Amino acid sequence: MKTNSGHLTYCTNIHSGKNWTEDFDILKQNFPVIKKAVAPVQSFGIGLRLSHAASLELLDAATLTKFKQWLQENDAYVFTINGFPYGDFHHTVVKADVHTPDWTTTDRRDYTIRLFKILESLLPEGMDGGISTSPLSYRHWFKTAEALNQAKYTSTRHIIEVIKELNIIYQQTGKLMHLDLEPEPDGIIETGREYIDWFENELLVIGIPEFVKSFNISAAEAENAIKKHLCLCYDVCHFAVGYEVHEYVLTELAKKGLKVGKIQISAALKANLNRSAEEREKIKSSFETFNEPTYLHQVVAAKKDGQLLRYPDLPQALEDFNNKAVEQWRAHFHIPISVKEIGLLQSTQDDILKVLEIQKNTPFTNHLEVETYTWGVLPEQLKLPITQSIINELNWVIKEVI
Repeated sequence: MKTNSGHLTYCTNIHSGKNWTEDFDILKQNFPVIKKAVAPVQSFGIGLRLSHAASLELLDAATLTKFKQWLQENDAYVFTINGFPYGDFHHTVVKADVHTPDWTTTDRRDYTIRLFKILESLLPEGMDGGISTSPLSYRHWFKTAEALNQAKYTSTRHIIEVIKELNIIYQQTGKLMHLDLEPEPDGIIETGREYIDWFENELLVIGIPEFVKSFNISAAEAENAIKKHLCLCYDVCHFAVGYEVHEYVLTELAKKGLKVGKIQISAALKANLNRSAEEREKIKSSFETFNEPTYLHQVVAAKKDGQLLRYPDLPQALEDFNNKAVEQWRAHFHIPISVKEIGLLQSTQDDILKVLEIQKNTPFTNHLEVETYTWGVLPEQLKLPITQSIINELNWVIKEVI
């Protein structure tokens, strides 16, 4: 739906379809109910999540035509796709394999180009479209600095091949589409600083000569084209887990002409540990209820000296819970955005309010997507029927910040 702050939707990675047939069936069951509750008299956007298998099915001309007809009949449109998870995302152990295949592979490149072909066909006239993606790879897979640098180089070259395709589409059709790289804890790119440095020192350095040669344009024109087609996916949960100051990140991006393709509206878990021994034990027990085996739940701890301590997952963090140097935990667990307090734990809801306040006052993107995908693994007290959960999430955004 179009709001004063941009097009608002939810990401269908909340649903558990394994292929397009299942995805479409779930959409047909849930979307009309959600739209009626949230946007009964206006067009409502869908943030698609398509697996590799689903993308192969939907690219079929007849299947795509059928979906476009359904969108028209339901006053719906697609402007953003979540291209981060390649395979199954529910009812299986995902963990670090959410990055598989990573950007060092041609499989990831080809899958992403396929998604853009689908989005090109679905995108409404005059609207920009984006696809969010992995931050190159999972950094702990690379055991030496040399291996990590080689992974960054290979990944960057594959990304350049994708954005060259986007530039060709833009020149031929006028449709503006962008790849939105999504930093997250323990990704090769996990912070705003790392994203900016990679963009300036690697993507542009490799990409500008490629664009100059391929499109017979100047270096300045090449830089502008790259900045048009490669953007940042601003997942609020991920940036909050890293204790990033949103104003600083967004100001520096704007100053350097780097664009944000999408805000993913999401919240993380946090807790202050400057408590009594009894309260600390209760906090630990509360975090243990979120220690589930499907997804990675990286923890970043703020130490009393201002330094950050990173744990690759909740089990490792829980083992070090009694570390006296730590005063706060933040955990990568996408919890309902409308929830601020969970017993002795809190959410990073204030980070959402801050980012959307900046967006409202100084717009920096057209795309807003609610992305709470963990309903199936939440503690029981936070679970609701899936359709009602999505409605609550969207209505909270509309009521509180739009």
